[in-house]
Amino acid sequence: MDYQTTVSLKEDLKTKNKRKEAKVYDQKPTAAFVGASWTALLVGMTSYCIGLWNADMMLNEKGYYFTILLFGLFSVISVQKAVRDKLEGIQVTEIYHSLSWFTTITSIVLLIVGLWNADLMLSEKGFYGISFLLSMFSAIAVQKNTRDITFIDTNSKTEDI
Repeated sequence: MDYQTTVSLKEDLKTKNKRKEAKVYDQKPTAAFVGASWTALLVGMTSYCIGLWNADMMLNEKGYYFTILLFGLFSVISVQKAVRDKLEGIQVTEIYHSLSWFTTITSIVLLIVGLWNADLMLSEKGFYGISFLLSMFSAIAVQKNTRDITFIDTNSKTEDI
């Protein structure tokens, strides 16, 4: 038998409602992390592009690898945006979310296939792979930092009023 009083029922409802409250993150990323993220992005992209510039390959191959870099960067930023929007309760269509993940995976697969079939030394293939992944990871971090800073600045302005 359940001998729960109405007072304890109300307390249970209060604790359930507290559990459903969204966590508020009000800590801005540190300047060191923001700087490290931007530096990693610039180092990754610059080294990848310098490697392409100095590579002994045809211009259409260079264009292929450069396009994959741009495609990959855009894709991971889209994934980060879609995931963050869902966490914040902003409506994101499932097709956009799925396409973002699909294009991210596709860009990685295209790079792997291109490097697998390329007539490059193994060290060059590793260089392109690592600089590509560094660029993609740091693009996610830069997007996250930008979003966090904007979110916190916007919320702090509305609280000041």
